[in-house]
Amino acid sequence: MTTPVATGPIVVGFQSTPEGHAALRQAGREALLRKLPLLVVDLSKEGHDATPSTIEADLAELRAEFDAAGLAVDIAPPEPLFEHSEHVVKVAQEVEATLIVVGLRHRTRVGKFLLGSSAQRILLEADCPVLAVKSAADSHT
Repeated sequence: MTTPVATGPIVVGFQSTPEGHAALRQAGREALLRKLPLLVVDLSKEGHDATPSTIEADLAELRAEFDAAGLAVDIAPPEPLFEHSEHVVKVAQEVEATLIVVGLRHRTRVGKFLLGSSAQRILLEADCPVLAVKSAADSHT
């Protein structure tokens, strides 16, 4: 019996934060290593604002590498009706993602209690493997 080869994209939830950039870089490396497309879920908007953000500037360097490798980079637009974790899991399920990459940040106990953890919800609700990445700043704390 052989294991089926995953062909769904690498999905990454992205905000323009140190954690978001760390997750984006790792997701790009994973996608290039596995020769799979990258799908960036735009989490930059809050509330009911669904206008596309300007994450293209953050993706410019990755796009050059992906163009050279012949792989696609797509953006899933903001979804104002979902929490960030719900949006990432929903998109990953729709595209049958091979892997989800999320950025982690340090939070106080009170912050965790009040706001919960999007990364934890993604870990618990995703149908595919999840890779959690710390930013360089958090890896020294």
